[in-house]
Amino acid sequence: METKMVAKDFPVVCVGGSAGGLDAYTRLLRHLPADMGVAVVIVNHVRTVSTLLHEILPRFTDMPVELITEKLDIQPDHVFIIPSNRDLHVLDGEFRLEPISKPRGWPDVITVFLHSLTEHWDGKLIAVIVSGYDGDGAAALCGIKEVGGITIAQKLDTAGQPDMPESAIATGCIDFILSPEDIAREIVRIAHAVSRAE
Repeated sequence: METKMVAKDFPVVCVGGSAGGLDAYTRLLRHLPADMGVAVVIVNHVRTVSTLLHEILPRFTDMPVELITEKLDIQPDHVFIIPSNRDLHVLDGEFRLEPISKPRGWPDVITVFLHSLTEHWDGKLIAVIVSGYDGDGAAALCGIKEVGGITIAQKLDTAGQPDMPESAIATGCIDFILSPEDIAREIVRIAHAVSRAE
């Protein structure tokens, strides 16, 4: 039960993506150290297709990779994967799952999770939008900045499907536009800055 005692003010990185996202996730994780003290949450914009990311991504990181279950404790130095057909929220340092709020059309699971983070997480927030169709996540980016978070979009010419990062950039609330490798470097820089400030 010791994990319950971990202070819930470490940084959370939300990586939102869809089509072409797997390439971005693997390139990003390859360049993230396993001990930087942040939780990485991959919110793949899928509705009904079962995710296999929790089986694929452990090949690319030394961090434990877990498919999120109800009331799973959020821990640093872990990679968490949203399950299909669920909206993801945060409350009391735990993940909470709800039936997907948009069962038809393009889901907005990234936006829903980012909104929840701004309301219920005390640590630094880093929102990363990578390759994918549609514009999920864009509506929450200005809110991330309002609470002092950092927003990053994948550089369009490195994305398999540029729609999602393009929509993010169009909000005017993106701090950095980077390749997946440079996104990883920026996350490390932010994590180090946070740890130095504590």
